[in-house]
Amino acid sequence: MGSTKVEFPGSQGTPLAARLELPDGEPHAYALFAHCFTCNKDVVAATRVARGLMKFGVAVLRFDFTGLGGSEGDFGNTDFSSNVADLVAAADHLRAAYEAPKLLVGHSLGGAAVLAARHAVPEVKAVATIAAPADPEHVTKHFSGSRDEIELRGEADVVLAGRKFRIRKEFLEDIAAQPQADRIRELRAALLVLHSPVDAEVGVENARLIFDTARHPKSFIALDGADHLLTDRDDAVFAAEILATWAKRYV
Repeated sequence: MGSTKVEFPGSQGTPLAARLELPDGEPHAYALFAHCFTCNKDVVAATRVARGLMKFGVAVLRFDFTGLGGSEGDFGNTDFSSNVADLVAAADHLRAAYEAPKLLVGHSLGGAAVLAARHAVPEVKAVATIAAPADPEHVTKHFSGSRDEIELRGEADVVLAGRKFRIRKEFLEDIAAQPQADRIRELRAALLVLHSPVDAEVGVENARLIFDTARHPKSFIALDGADHLLTDRDDAVFAAEILATWAKRYV
């Protein structure tokens, strides 16, 4: 088993930093992992879930969206649609260099992104979301106090998780225009929804909305007692084990 640094061009033409987790022997399947809003590929949830899947023979590519982590580009010029396009670019890279992903996994807003990206990656057989919002516009609650300034000036600097980010009016317009319910309804892939009943950032009612909107095959697993970021190692390991066991049926 090993972790290999990878780089590929993102949706805006700038290099995106990634890591490919490879199991011993020939992988059973390849998967893509999308991290949470303003996070990066090396956050606890991304690292532990990816490495957990690797132990079950699944190769996992986790990468930084444009302008985040080790990826180049300006975060201020990105939006939800560009995140989805970055995911498609990552799938294109896997297809060209190794094998197209059959499994998409996304955490928080990354979960919303994989639901949206599935339609552009025809090889995908299964999609899993972890603590994902039913509507990507949910993320705007984190800078609701700056919304008037963004609307008036066209952009504003907001502090998220102790770091400053530039949010543009175009970001708000893009995220408000996403046909997410239609995408979930027409997913045409097996769906696993993992969510903590005590998630304080993205309430568990979002999981119910996703689950109720989707068609079968679909499954729900409660990450009982877990926080939004899966900071407890046992919670991340449990999520990975459940995910890998479920995915075997489809990939």
